[in-house]
Amino acid sequence: MKLILGLGETGLSVAKFLTANNVEFKIADSRIEPPLISSYVYNPAPILGDWKKDLLSGIDEVYISPGIAKSESIYVWLSEQEIPVVSDIELFSRHVSSPIIGITGSNGKSTVTKLFSEMIHNSGYKVAVGGNLGRPALELISDDIDYYVLELSSYQLDYTNELNLFAGVVLNITPDHLDRYDSFQSYVESKLSIYKYCQNCVVNVSEEYTKGITASKYFNAENKKQQKDIINTVLREGDNLLNGNSFLIKTDDIALIGEHNIANIMAAFALGDLLKLPTGAMTKSVKEFKGLEHRLERVATIKNVEFFNDSKATNVISAITALHAIVNSYNQVVLIAGGIAKKEDYSELYNLINERVSYVVLIGISADYLAEGIETSKVKFASSMSEAVNIASKLIENGAILLSPACASFDMFDNFEKRGHEFKDSVRMLSPLS
Repeated sequence: MKLILGLGETGLSVAKFLTANNVEFKIADSRIEPPLISSYVYNPAPILGDWKKDLLSGIDEVYISPGIAKSESIYVWLSEQEIPVVSDIELFSRHVSSPIIGITGSNGKSTVTKLFSEMIHNSGYKVAVGGNLGRPALELISDDIDYYVLELSSYQLDYTNELNLFAGVVLNITPDHLDRYDSFQSYVESKLSIYKYCQNCVVNVSEEYTKGITASKYFNAENKKQQKDIINTVLREGDNLLNGNSFLIKTDDIALIGEHNIANIMAAFALGDLLKLPTGAMTKSVKEFKGLEHRLERVATIKNVEFFNDSKATNVISAITALHAIVNSYNQVVLIAGGIAKKEDYSELYNLINERVSYVVLIGISADYLAEGIETSKVKFASSMSEAVNIASKLIENGAILLSPACASFDMFDNFEKRGHEFKDSVRMLSPLS
């Protein structure tokens, strides 16, 4: 008997898959009313409420939601009874034959996943995209797919024991989810575990925690001279991106904003080279790719002020990265930030704000906490997103207003997407867009 833990999108996808394959299972959730309960139309009926130890009776394998932490009692009991626990990603891998490419990292993984899939599509292949981005992996299975591209979170990797990846990449590693892991090192190890499953490793030689890992392909956003194995490296030389000694694209022809996106594009080129995708198709994809919603998304220009939605910036390094991209292009910048602060060091963000940002409008439960590190004269407070946008719009006449919260969204919004949509709706209410 199989057991599904968690009645969210992942759990629902597993239930649908097992039902279609006539596999007997139980499904349980510790919540009395999971938000997606109305979408569950399978047998048996779900078991809801606090975890009970007898739930494990007769179970030989468990498919677990990535949102369930290893510290929860149900996982402790599973470990004590040595019942195998696997992710939906591992289950997916057992049932597909086409090559799978896995992409992880603290930041940028959705951008690279989407851009790389566009490269594959523009090369004439059928590609399915999912995992931590978009559809659950099990919903992607089809005999018509040439390549699967999966965004993989650390939570998904934590519950994966076997995975057959044609290629995989760790884009970067910065402190995140420290409320879930007992140390930053544990988080690093979770991210790096993807390489255990790769036939071909793609490695960022500019990233401290991936240095020394042997790769089939490297990418390096720093100086060409720093990389010995140039022939197997996507690198930057001045305003040009190169694959070894071969020209790929000029940075001026890239639509995405920010230096961090140069590294993301190089990672996509490196993965594409492993698949032997045509250079022309990859370059075309980069030139046309405008980025993803809620990730440094240009929303509007109103009376010489540009508005950017970076609601996906739920941690400090993401907000710092976005700010660097904006302050280097605009003399005046107003930042909208706040929400639920994570257990992170905000000092670098404070320094950047104090030195380069005109004003900060703070929202959410951690607003007072964040204000402690920022010059008082720069700080304004708002009780809603619409109020924050209205305040910000009156603070500058020429420049940029950036929503990049550096915090989780759950105090005021269901998720970062809802936060981003409310920001965009508030901007649209200011005046007709230009």
